[in-house]
Amino acid sequence: MRRGRVEKLSSTIEKILNDRGWGAKLKEYRVFSLWQKAVGPGIARHTQPASIRGKRLTVVVDSSAWMQQLSLLKPEILRRVNDRLGPDGIESITLKLGELERADVRPEKYRPAVGELDAGEQQRIEERVAVIRDPETREALKQVMEKDLLNKKRAARQQQG
Repeated sequence: MRRGRVEKLSSTIEKILNDRGWGAKLKEYRVFSLWQKAVGPGIARHTQPASIRGKRLTVVVDSSAWMQQLSLLKPEILRRVNDRLGPDGIESITLKLGELERADVRPEKYRPAVGELDAGEQQRIEERVAVIRDPETREALKQVMEKDLLNKKRAARQQQG
């Protein structure tokens, strides 16, 4: 960034990620995180995004019946995912029959953030992320801040008890 020129933080982060070759991974993670909201809980129960190669998304489907149904819905699913991904979305979806990795099957050491934030904590987070214009970046940062605060609260409870 040149002196005197203000650049959006999201643009700077995007440039850094792309310069290091992490842009594709970031898109992959975004697809993983938005999948259920994009396709809905019914389809999400029987599918899981597996990988992105270029602009092709590979989705694992848990049964041949669902695979057949989803092959008819590919254009709609593609549109829904790209509505959330934005202009640098995916161009095609490949369906693959397989076993889904369930989110509830996690390594023993992983402990997700649990609990709830009170209204004041939620309000402080909302105020901090309100300045971010990009809705996806704002929502992602909000989720990170919420999880971080919940984890800190859990750690503090563990130290006390």
